[in-house]
Amino acid sequence: MAASTETTAGIAPPENQVDRLREAFNRLSGQQKVGLIVAIAAIVAVIVGSILWSRQPDYKVLFSNLSEKDGGSIIAILEQQNIPHRMSNNGAIMVPNERVHEVRLKLASQGLPRGGMVGFELMENQKFGISQFAEQVNYQRGLEGELARTIMSIGAVEAARVHLAIPKPSVFVREEQKPTASVMLNLYPGRALDGAQVAGITHLISSSVPQLQSSNVSIIDQNGALLSTLKNKLTEAGLDATQLKYVREIENGIIGRIEQILKPVLGSDNFKVQIAADIDFSQSEQTAETFRPNAAQEASVIRSQQNNETASVNQATGGVPGALTNQPPVPATAPLTVPATGGPPATGANQPGNIQGRIDAAGVTAPLNAAGQPINTSKNSTINYEVDRTIRHTKQGMGAIRRLTAAVVVNHRKEIDAKSGKEVNKPLAEAEMKQINDLVREAMGFSQERGDSISVANAPFAGTEKEDISLPAWKDPENVSYIKELVKYLLITAIIAFLYFKVIQPSLKTMFPAPASEDDFDTPGGVAGAAGHVAVIGEDGEEIQDNVQIDHYAAKVQKARDLAQADPKAVANIIKEWMGGNAS
Repeated sequence: MAASTETTAGIAPPENQVDRLREAFNRLSGQQKVGLIVAIAAIVAVIVGSILWSRQPDYKVLFSNLSEKDGGSIIAILEQQNIPHRMSNNGAIMVPNERVHEVRLKLASQGLPRGGMVGFELMENQKFGISQFAEQVNYQRGLEGELARTIMSIGAVEAARVHLAIPKPSVFVREEQKPTASVMLNLYPGRALDGAQVAGITHLISSSVPQLQSSNVSIIDQNGALLSTLKNKLTEAGLDATQLKYVREIENGIIGRIEQILKPVLGSDNFKVQIAADIDFSQSEQTAETFRPNAAQEASVIRSQQNNETASVNQATGGVPGALTNQPPVPATAPLTVPATGGPPATGANQPGNIQGRIDAAGVTAPLNAAGQPINTSKNSTINYEVDRTIRHTKQGMGAIRRLTAAVVVNHRKEIDAKSGKEVNKPLAEAEMKQINDLVREAMGFSQERGDSISVANAPFAGTEKEDISLPAWKDPENVSYIKELVKYLLITAIIAFLYFKVIQPSLKTMFPAPASEDDFDTPGGVAGAAGHVAVIGEDGEEIQDNVQIDHYAAKVQKARDLAQADPKAVANIIKEWMGGNAS
C-alpha cells in the first residue's frame, strides 16, 4: 500500500501583491530573469512604436514638377511656418494629408508656385532709368507669362509656354509686318484637346495682342503635333463642334424615346437601336409680297377721291367783218319750252339777251350764257381704293431635321422546350414585329414626306461575355491602402503574441506554478514538498507527482493539518527526510 504525506513550507504569507511578485521573481533563474526583462521591454517598445507609427501622418503630394526657384521658395515658407514636409524621390514636395489644401491656399496667397514664368508682376519692380527697349521686352515677357497662366487653367493642359513675335511699328505701310504667336502645350497623360478648345486658345491669344490674326497663331503639343491644323480643317469643311454635338443630342434623344417604349415589352437587353439624323444647318431668309383683287365696291376702302368740274362757252365761228356781222341777232322764231321736268317758264324768256338755254336735238335744254352761246360742262371724278397687299418675311432657322433613319434589332424570344426541357430561341411572330415597327415609328416621329426610313430585324443575339475592365482587387488603390494598414496592425499583433507566448508566459508559469486541486490532496500517497509543493510518494519511495501548489496559504495549512491527522506516520517520514537532507 502506498503511503502519501502532504505538508507545506513554514513561511509567512506575503503581505501584498508586490511582495508576492518579488518573491516569485526571486524564484526565477538568472537566464529567466533576463529573458523576462527583455520580453517586457520588447513589448513596451512594440506598443509605443505601434502607437507612434499609427499616429504618423500620411503624406500627400503638395506640388510636383516645380522649378528650382519655386521649390526653394516653397520649402523656405514651410520651414518658416513649422509645417512638416519631406521630398519624394521624384522631387515632389509632400505634406501631411490633412494640411494639403490649407498649405496650397497659403502658398497661393503669396503667388506660389509661379510655374517658372513671370507675369505682369515683372513690371512692378523695374529699375529707375530703364531704357524703352528693356521696358518693351519686360512687357512682352509679362504678356507671354499671363497668357500661359490663362491657358494652363484649361483642364487638359498641364503646362504652357507662349512666344510672341511683335514687330516694331513702321510709318511705311509696305514695310508693316503683322505679329505672330507660337504656343507650346504640355497635356496631361491620356488627355486631348478638341477643335473647339484649340480654336478657343487661338482666339484668346489673337484677342490679347493688337493686330494679331488667328491665322498667325501656331499651337503644338509636347509630341510636336500641330494642333492648329485641326481647327483650320474644321473651319474649311464647314464643321463645327457645336453642330456635331447637336446632332448627337438629337440622335440620343430619339434613341432614348424608343428605348423607353420597347423596354417594358422586350426587356432592356433584348434589342438595340441606332438612329442617323440628317440635320440642315443652312440658314435662309425670304420676303414675299402678294396682291389680291379687290372685293365688292361697298367693302372697298377709299384711300383718296378727287372731283373736277369745268365749264366752257363755244365761240361762234368768226369771219370777215361785213354787213352780216354787223346786223343784230334775229329773235327766236320758236318759243322756248320748259325742261321735261316741268316748271314755270323762265321770266323774260322772249327778251333778247336773256336767253337761259336752248333745246338740243334730243329735246333737252342746254345751258346758255347771257349771249345765247351754249356752255360745255365737264366733270371728272377719281377715286383711289386701298389695295389688298400681303408682305411675308420668313427666316428659317438652323437645325431642322432633314431626314431620319432608324435601325432596330430585336432578339429572339427564349422559351423552354416542352420535350427536351432546354432553353431554345424562337423568332417573334409577324404581328409582334409589326407592332414593334409601329411603336418605333410613333416614337421617332416618322414622316413619309421627309423621306424617313426604318428597318426592324429579328435575329438571335450572340452570347458574348462582358469583358471585365475593372482593376484587380490587389491593384485597387483603396484596397492597397487598406491592406497596408491591416498588415501593419497584424504585424504588431504577431510580435506581441510571440513575445507573450514564447517568453513571458513560460516565465510566469515558473513564477506562479499552477495550483493543485483538492483531488490531488485526497489522493493516497500525496505528500507536501518543500516550498508548498506536493509530492506523491509510492511504496518504493519515488516521487510520482510534484509541482502542485495550493491557491491560498490558509488552505495549504489546513490541508497539512488534515494530512497529519489522517496519516501521522507519513508526515513523520517526510520530516525525517527533510532533516536528513539538511544534515547532508
